[in-house]
Amino acid sequence: MLRWVQYTAAKRHGIEIKDFGSSWRSGIAFHSIIYAIRPELVDMEKLKGRSNRENLEEAFSIAEIELGIPRLLEPEDVDVDKPDEKSIMTYIAQFLKHYPDLHSSAGDAQQDDKEERLMLRDLKVWIEQFERDIIRAQTVESSLQDKYQTFKQYRVQYEMKRKQVESVFHPLSKDGKLSLDQTMLKQAWDKVSARILDWHVQLDKSLPAPLGTIGSWLYRAEVALREEIIIQQSHDETANIVHRKLEQLKDILKNLDGYKKAFQEIHRSRSVNGVPVPIEQLEDMAERFSFVASSSQLHIIKLEFMELKYRLLALLVLAESKLKSWIIKYGRRESVELLLQNYITFIDGSRFFEQYEFTSQSLKQAAEIYVKAEGSAEEAESVTKFLHETTIQWRNLSVEVRSVRSMLEEVVSNWDKYSGTVASLQAWLEDAEKMLDQPEHAKKEFFRHLPHVIQQHATMNDSGNFLIETCDDTVSKDIKQQLLLLNGRWRDLFVEVKHYARADDFQRAKKEYAEGLIALAAFAEGGNERISIPLEVSFLNVKMFVQDLEDIKQKMPIIEAQYKSVTRMAQLLTKETPPSEASEMLAAVARIKDQLNRIRERYPPLLYESQQLLMPLGEFENHMTIFYETLEKLTGIISMSDMELQSTSVLKQKQRELITYQESCKKALAIIEKNGQAVHKALTISKSMHHFDRSPLQKKITDAQSAFQTMVKKISEWKKMVESNSSLMKKFEESRAELEKVLKTAETYLKEKGNPEELLKKHTDFFGQLDQKVLNAFLKACDELTDILPEQEQQPLQETVRKLHKQWKDFQSQAPYHLLHLKIELERNRILASVEDCRAELTRENKMLPIDGSEKILKEHRAFFGEKGCYQLCEKRLRLIEELCLKTAGERPHKRSL
Repeated sequence: MLRWVQYTAAKRHGIEIKDFGSSWRSGIAFHSIIYAIRPELVDMEKLKGRSNRENLEEAFSIAEIELGIPRLLEPEDVDVDKPDEKSIMTYIAQFLKHYPDLHSSAGDAQQDDKEERLMLRDLKVWIEQFERDIIRAQTVESSLQDKYQTFKQYRVQYEMKRKQVESVFHPLSKDGKLSLDQTMLKQAWDKVSARILDWHVQLDKSLPAPLGTIGSWLYRAEVALREEIIIQQSHDETANIVHRKLEQLKDILKNLDGYKKAFQEIHRSRSVNGVPVPIEQLEDMAERFSFVASSSQLHIIKLEFMELKYRLLALLVLAESKLKSWIIKYGRRESVELLLQNYITFIDGSRFFEQYEFTSQSLKQAAEIYVKAEGSAEEAESVTKFLHETTIQWRNLSVEVRSVRSMLEEVVSNWDKYSGTVASLQAWLEDAEKMLDQPEHAKKEFFRHLPHVIQQHATMNDSGNFLIETCDDTVSKDIKQQLLLLNGRWRDLFVEVKHYARADDFQRAKKEYAEGLIALAAFAEGGNERISIPLEVSFLNVKMFVQDLEDIKQKMPIIEAQYKSVTRMAQLLTKETPPSEASEMLAAVARIKDQLNRIRERYPPLLYESQQLLMPLGEFENHMTIFYETLEKLTGIISMSDMELQSTSVLKQKQRELITYQESCKKALAIIEKNGQAVHKALTISKSMHHFDRSPLQKKITDAQSAFQTMVKKISEWKKMVESNSSLMKKFEESRAELEKVLKTAETYLKEKGNPEELLKKHTDFFGQLDQKVLNAFLKACDELTDILPEQEQQPLQETVRKLHKQWKDFQSQAPYHLLHLKIELERNRILASVEDCRAELTRENKMLPIDGSEKILKEHRAFFGEKGCYQLCEKRLRLIEELCLKTAGERPHKRSL
């Protein structure tokens, strides 16, 4: 059968099946048989990334539903260290029974073996020749470009042959070992693979630094990213392997950014320090860099997920293993105590549940990141399924693990009870048997504690029977024998002494009656007091009252049972007590009965009606809280000090908030009144809640109404004040804006440059119209605003006023001198123009003198420079400038320009 499985199914997929035990644990072997029958039912590629139990469950389900194979196994039967080989063989035999045609393939095994040996030898010949060709190619002297081209040609041949060669590396023998031909082929292939890789590394290293170093690093990064994780039998070992791979990869990738930056510079220049680099090799390295950069983060996320996944599976396997060691037939007390200590050390000492919960939560977070990064719907489904199944598995497992402690503690407790009572009873039996020969008064004294011994005897049997059920056969047999002997002695003795127990029974019954009566009286009196005492109506008081009634309701069946017990005891005791004492006992029982009847009649309607009050009272007090919280917010808004500190925009916002809060207050008050009326109506029509005092509730409503009316009045006054203050603020802001506008214009004019004649006309008009009205309006608005501001706000306002007032005065004092300067500048320009005219005339006269003669030129000169001529005009303008300059004498020195 094993041969058939190896040739029919496993061989096609490179699966190693060497027995009917651990080879089947992963579930892949079962899927390979299903694939051999109906390939469309199985996706072999998906199986490698899933857990053993996922694969096993799917294989058994498909075989049962699609192929009609009875489900003789469960995943937990196979996913263990040593599965039962006979069970697996029986299950596999079902496939041969239902699909006998597949068995014929085993008959061709011999022919297949022959063909396979020929194929292996041919492959070996090709590999050896391929290696010789590589060695020759490496020795050829050529350029870096040619060497890399040669390498690529051989690497293509290697990759084309790789799949065919690696497909034959699966063991065919029963012991799971490779055949001699397979071993030799594998050695040859490993040798040529190492040579190809070494060739590639050497080509990268031969590149000029630092490109050679980058190539070596790139190779290590590629190996780390492409290296497959071999799933081990131990989940912990698998997790440790994944952790090591993850740390190695992180260590390698620390240099990614630095190497990538250096490579990009080399890639752009196509050379290293002026030494050209083979373009094709450079592009190949660029692609490899792209692969490392793009896949590294996802690979890290995947490894982190895998490590946590196998850590979780390891914890589950450990918990299952421990559970099996704890759920057994127990031995003596010492061995059970050791198991309990082992449990406490494992669960509490190592904080196993916290460790699992932490791992589980970390895994869920890692899974979410992995699924999002991976982006595959199939992988997302697989991860979700794994998390779901492990959650269910842990839920069931944790319940069993938690129950172990109580079970072990109960076993230890029963051992203690049994050991103690056995020793005590044996000693008592020896003394009692001797006491049978003593006088009557001595026997009465000795056996007066017989009821206590009876209780010990019952405890011994109860604990002994428990241990018989839970302990192994040897221990159970010893306990049974011991109980048999002790119970035989007890029966023989009890027949002789049982009458001594009755005397003590009467005193005990009388004591129990008295205690029961006291307990009933306390309940009855307390209950009647609780349902009758005046109660101020509030949610908390009514809720506590309801809790008291529910407590009475819960205790009532117990009390009634206790009452019946006390009544029966009283009836029995009255037979052996004096008549007067008996009458008193019966009267006391009757009084208790009347009190209990009153409680029984009153508490059900009272409980129901009180429960109905809770909802309106809850809403009443909830909205009362909302009402006063909102009222407090309104108070904060309309506080005078706060209002005076706010700007106009903030006040507008506060006004909007005021409207909202006032409406909320109004709605809350309406709900308060509505719920108050509902409570009042319920109390009025109630026949059982007449002791409820509703006056505090009504007072709360009245106080709330009064507070709201007071607040409405305050809001009205606040609005009027805000309107008044807002008007003053608006007036102040407008006057300040007007004043600042004038001052800004004045400042601009004082600094303005241009044609003096035009500037003089414009500035004379502006400064001539400037009057005190603008300043006076601002000062008046400021005085009015100061009256409403607190002292701490007046100082900044006064500073603003002083600053603007000073600017006004400065501009008023500067304006006349500014105009004088403009006039001076205008006259200066005019003089300069006249001087230029004179210079031009003199130049003309000098030029025309030889032509026109001195007489004509002299005449023209006198006419131009005469009394009403240019010269006199210049003299006049100079005198005017001197007069204007004298007028600027009063100007501040640093302002003078002439």
